[in-house]
Amino acid sequence: MIHQAKKSMGQNFLKSKEALFKMCDASALSLEDVVVEIGPGKGALTEKLLERAGQVIAIEKDRDLMELLNEKFENEIKNKKLILLNEDILYFDPEKYNLKNGGFKIVANIPYNITGLIIRKFLSEEPKPISMTLLVQKEVAERIVARDGKESILSLSVRAYGDPKYIMKVHKRFFSPAPKVDSAIIHIGNISNKHFKDKEEEDAFFSLIKAGFAHKRKVLRKNLEELYRNIEKIDEIFKKLGINEKSRAEDIKFEKWLEIGHLLSTKN
Repeated sequence: MIHQAKKSMGQNFLKSKEALFKMCDASALSLEDVVVEIGPGKGALTEKLLERAGQVIAIEKDRDLMELLNEKFENEIKNKKLILLNEDILYFDPEKYNLKNGGFKIVANIPYNITGLIIRKFLSEEPKPISMTLLVQKEVAERIVARDGKESILSLSVRAYGDPKYIMKVHKRFFSPAPKVDSAIIHIGNISNKHFKDKEEEDAFFSLIKAGFAHKRKVLRKNLEELYRNIEKIDEIFKKLGINEKSRAEDIKFEKWLEIGHLLSTKN
């Protein structure tokens, strides 16, 4: 069965065996694992996941591809090794399939156009996966791990829940059709809510970093002043943490952001 990639769904089918193996290796899969795969496409990655994991739940939005996948994995579907769902990943509810916090892994070549939404969904919602191994746009991968040493709302948001690692670049020629840009594999491990004692603290942290990055041309101190209206306390915190008053939001590492948040919430 011939299937033409649909641009509207961001379909670019991976054809690099090395990349497929690297994704599985980075995930450290075992037969004890349940894996959620997003957008299995023609099933190249699905095949590798089925070899290493105990069960795969693959979510494919494209109805045309469902026929191909049902035929290709007929036996695995029959013996429940593979659960194939025709739905939108953004509406997927892990609890329907008895998946608990830290009880599953995500491995996927995801569409560029919904990368941020997918990452946000699985990091901030419950239940959370224990890890995510994703093939994303190379520029996005580099921003997530702050390869240039500059933090962003994206890099800090990922660090708030897990430990991101850049695995490898995947050249655009290894996709069909070839996208305009290269991709990269990233692994986000140890996903949890360990940095926040409750929802209020979690929300406060994200309000803080959004305020910090609100105006790129302004120094962090000025951006925070707009939100917190207490420049004396901000100056006191900067002095205590050894932060230069001329620092910009992108210069501040994740651990320092946590400390700023904690001190801002502390009553004098």
